[in-house]
Amino acid sequence: MTPLSPAHAAPGTTSADLRVDTDRDGRVDVQGTTDTAGEDSWSTNRGAVMLPNIDDDTKRCRTKDAKGKPLSDARLAACNDAADAKVNGSADAADLARIRSVPMTKVRKGAHGSLKVTAGAKYTRLFLKRGGAWVPVTAKTRLTPEELRAGVEFGIEATDVIRDPKKWDGRAVVRLTVTAGKRTTSDQVTLRVAPLLTHHHLQKAQQVMVTRVPGKGQWERMQQKFVNELGKEVKRAGITQPLITFDKYGDPWAQDFVEPAYVSMTGPGGRRQVMRVMLRSDQRDREAGRELFEKVRGRNVGVVQAFDRSGPEDWTLNSMGNLETIPPYAHAGRSYPAGRIIQGWRKDTGEKPSKAVRTMLKAQGLQDPLLLDTSWLSVGHVDEFVQFLPAGTPRGWRIGIADPQAGLKLLRDAQKAGHGKTKMFSVPGVKGQPAPKETIDKALASRHLVADNEMAARRIEANLAILKRETGVTDAEVVRVPALYTRDGEATDASGDEVPVPRLTRMGGKAPLVDTLRERGQQKWLAGRNGGKAAKTVMTSAYVPGAVNGVVLGPDRYLAPRQWGPVVGGKDIFTEAVSAAYRRAGLKVSYLDDWYTYHLGMGEVHCGTNTLRDANAAWWKGR
Repeated sequence: MTPLSPAHAAPGTTSADLRVDTDRDGRVDVQGTTDTAGEDSWSTNRGAVMLPNIDDDTKRCRTKDAKGKPLSDARLAACNDAADAKVNGSADAADLARIRSVPMTKVRKGAHGSLKVTAGAKYTRLFLKRGGAWVPVTAKTRLTPEELRAGVEFGIEATDVIRDPKKWDGRAVVRLTVTAGKRTTSDQVTLRVAPLLTHHHLQKAQQVMVTRVPGKGQWERMQQKFVNELGKEVKRAGITQPLITFDKYGDPWAQDFVEPAYVSMTGPGGRRQVMRVMLRSDQRDREAGRELFEKVRGRNVGVVQAFDRSGPEDWTLNSMGNLETIPPYAHAGRSYPAGRIIQGWRKDTGEKPSKAVRTMLKAQGLQDPLLLDTSWLSVGHVDEFVQFLPAGTPRGWRIGIADPQAGLKLLRDAQKAGHGKTKMFSVPGVKGQPAPKETIDKALASRHLVADNEMAARRIEANLAILKRETGVTDAEVVRVPALYTRDGEATDASGDEVPVPRLTRMGGKAPLVDTLRERGQQKWLAGRNGGKAAKTVMTSAYVPGAVNGVVLGPDRYLAPRQWGPVVGGKDIFTEAVSAAYRRAGLKVSYLDDWYTYHLGMGEVHCGTNTLRDANAAWWKGR
C-alpha cells in the first residue's frame, strides 16, 4: 500500500484526520466514512485491531548465549520481533496494523505534523512509512508539508498480549497534531491488541504435535511406536502436514506443557493475518516448555509464558490438559463468538489453576474461563471427562461426556449373561509387566469400584449441569460415552485377590512413567495439601482407557485410546459401545493403543498430543 496522491484525496482537507480499520475489512478508508464510526472506541464487533508482534519472522532470536550456555526462561521470552525498533522484513511488516492520515490537500508550506501515542505507549511501537521503508516514530519525528498533502501511512504493533488489565487494557491511542502557522489541529484514533484466543473443535485440525521420547528401552520403543501409529492416523484423517515432534526434553505429555492459541487481524486485501501463539504452562520446573522457544517459535509463531510467583500453585491444575474450549455459543444474553475456556479446580480445597494465567485469559475479553470441579480426579484435568464434538446441528456442536454408569452397566450386563469369569482387560502383557488378571466378577466385587464410579457419575453430572446452564445445551445434545474410573489407593476384595488398582502400583515401581513429570507433580501436590495428610476426597483416574480423552481430527473423525476391555463373543464390549456412541453423533472412531505409554501414567491419547487448528475465521463473528 502506498500513500494516496492528492488526486484521490477529499478536496479541501485542512484539518488533521487519522483513520484506522474500524470495520476490520483490511482497508483503511481515507476517502469515505466507513472507518470513522468507532475510531475512538473499541468493542468485540467494531474497532481497530493490532497484533502483539511476538513472533520471530527471521529466526533471529538466540537460545544460547555467546558461551553456548542455554538462555534463562526470561531471556528466551524477551526476544521477539517487537523487542527492537525495527521492521524485520516484509513478513514483519505484515504484522503491523495500518493507520493513515487523510491527505491535507491545502496545507501550506512550512506546516509540519507530529505523532504521539498518548495511551499504551509502553506496550506499543509506531512506525512511519517513508521512502519505501518503515522508520520508528519518535518525539523528534516531523511530517513534511509534502507528506501531509499526500497522506501518510503508519504501522503499529503491540509488544505483548494483555496480561493484567490493571497494568494495561490493550488499548493504544495515537494522536496526530498538525501545525500550520498559528493554526493547530489534531485527531486521534484508538486501537486494541488482538485477543489471545484458544482453539475449539469446530476449527479444522491442521497439524498434530507429539513428543518423541529418545532411547532404546522397552518403554521408549513403545512410545516411538505410538508416535508412528499416530502419524498414520493423522494422515488417514486427511491432515497433510507432518507431525511436529518435541525431541529434546523427553516429556511425553505434549498436551500439558503447551496450549496452542492464536491472535489475528484483517490485513491488506481482506486477508486474515494470523499469528499462532504457544501458551506455555505455568510450571516453572517443566523444561519441555523451553522447546517452544527453541524449536517452534518462528515466522508467525510466538510464545507466551506467564509464571505466577505470588503464592503456592497447584502443579497438576496448571497443566494445559486442564484447559479446553467450548465452541462458539450465545445463551442467556451472553455471547462467546470465539468460544469459552473451561478449566478444572479443586472445589473441596479451593485450589485453582495459576492466577496469572487465569487473569491473562479473562483479560482478553472474549473467552472468560469457566471453572469445573475436578476434585474427584487425581490429575484433575477437564479433558479426563468432557469434550466438545462437531455436529451438523443448529448449534454446531455437542458435549461428549464420560458416563461411568454406562461403564458399570456394560460389566453388569456381561456378568448377567454369564461372562463374569471373562478377563476385565484384554491387553497382553509385556516383558516385566504381566497382563492384568482381574475378571469382571472380581472387578464388580471389589470394595471400591462400584462406589467410586457412582461417585464419579454424580460429580460428572454436577459439572454437566453447569455446562447446560451456561451454554443452553440440552440432554439431546449430550453424547454419553461409557467410562470407568478407579481410585488411587489399594482396592482388594475380601479374599485379597487382585482387583482395580492405582496406576502407580500397576506400573510396578520400575517402569519409566513412574517418574514422569505428571506423576511427580501429583506427588508434590498430594504432599503439600491438607498439611501433608491424606485428602478426604476420593480421587480417581481412568480404569478403562478414557475414551473422551482422545483427539478430534475432523468434523467426522475421532481418535480414541484403544479400550482393551473384556472380549465377549469375539468383540471388545467397551470398544463396541464407545464406537456406537460416537457413531450416533456422526463420528467415525479409530483407536490408538496407549496402554503402556500413557494410560498407566494416568493419561490417554489426548494427554500425549496437541493440535494446531485453522484460525482464519474472524473471531468477532463466530463460526
